[in-house]
Amino acid sequence: MPKITHVIKRSGAVVPFNPDRIANAIYRAAVSVGGRDQERAEWLAGQVVELLEEPTSDGKHPHIEVIQDAVEKVLIENGHAQVAKAYILYREERSRQRREADKTKQRPSENVPWEKTWQILNWAISQNVHTVEALSDRIRRGEFPEVVKVSEEAYEREVDRAAELIVDRADEIRMVIISGPSSSGKTTTTTKLEQRLCGKGMEFVPLNVDNYFFDLEMHPKDEFGDFDFETPQALDLELINEHLQRLIAGEEVLMPSYDFKLGKRFMEHTPISLSKKQILLIDSLHGLFPAMTKDIPDESKARLYLEPLMQMKGPDDRYIRWTDIRLIRRMLRDAIHRAYSPRQTLEHWHYVRASEMRNIIPYLGAADIIINSAMPYEIALYRPKLLDDFAQWKKDYKDDPLREDAYVRAERVHSFLASVEPVESDSDVPLDSVLREFIGGSSLEY
Repeated sequence: MPKITHVIKRSGAVVPFNPDRIANAIYRAAVSVGGRDQERAEWLAGQVVELLEEPTSDGKHPHIEVIQDAVEKVLIENGHAQVAKAYILYREERSRQRREADKTKQRPSENVPWEKTWQILNWAISQNVHTVEALSDRIRRGEFPEVVKVSEEAYEREVDRAAELIVDRADEIRMVIISGPSSSGKTTTTTKLEQRLCGKGMEFVPLNVDNYFFDLEMHPKDEFGDFDFETPQALDLELINEHLQRLIAGEEVLMPSYDFKLGKRFMEHTPISLSKKQILLIDSLHGLFPAMTKDIPDESKARLYLEPLMQMKGPDDRYIRWTDIRLIRRMLRDAIHRAYSPRQTLEHWHYVRASEMRNIIPYLGAADIIINSAMPYEIALYRPKLLDDFAQWKKDYKDDPLREDAYVRAERVHSFLASVEPVESDSDVPLDSVLREFIGGSSLEY
């Protein structure tokens, strides 16, 4: 019978103790420095548990900080200095973020494109879609088709500007990188951008970085058995960078192939090369992550960043969060294309968000242009699809400390969905709209 049955979180909540969480934390730190020995991580976790149980009497619950101290000690004493350093640095960064949280509430974030958001807010005010109440009033007046029209036109102008930027630099660009967090609309935008540029005589060769995933068994997972695909370390960054260098140098490479059903990568599968007149086209979550293109000169890259930068206040007089829009989009897309239930998407979203904050959003300043993919009308379509689900999730997760993140998000999203006038039919949405990537029915070939 183990001595340790529960753990005290920083919030004071007492949750069941699960040693798998220690093994996963160690494995994640190892992955970040190139290690992928799951068995070793599990053995080290066992050593941590033994260390914790020595001074612990029955019925006593260790604090999370005590557990993390023990992890550091075990890693160092067993000769895993690099892993220990990665673990310590991540722990210190999380601690710093918590300390700074209250201080920064009134300070503008460096990770927000403020000039861009002000432009979008001005546009939203001019179209009277800057609050959920204003949007609902327009829908009740029968103006939904007009809201769709002006929203789609605004997005198309964004893509036009991105195409113009690339055309202006055509002589020096060897790759176009389209990046941004999950469900920001990269696939549709990539297709639309390619259509425009091909019309200008430019020729592209796509590089699908999903083929560079490590085998599924090498991915870290949590105590719920949920795999973390969101980290850039899930990709073979060294091989990607090597292939990019060789392609730009005019060499042929054999691109791997990844079978998502088997969770296996097959090496040297597809030959790919790049002529002097061709440009690589990369659509990737982590396209701006430095390690992916670290040896490629900046002048050879055109870097685009996508985000649904919606500027709309909800019923609580606070702006709807962009991450909540993307959460809903991913729920709908995964249900259609990946047999992944909306509930599973919600429960997994903390991984998505944590990776974004570490590995995507901090690099948006490197982008040459930012494209807003938000459609102010989209929340009206989402209400009939998911409102009841969010209401149920609020109830299910309310008293579960292990699902606190899911509860907070469910409560927040339910609030603004419940306040918007619903639209049942998506017939007014163009078949080539970026929203079709998520609600289905797209006429584009991806």
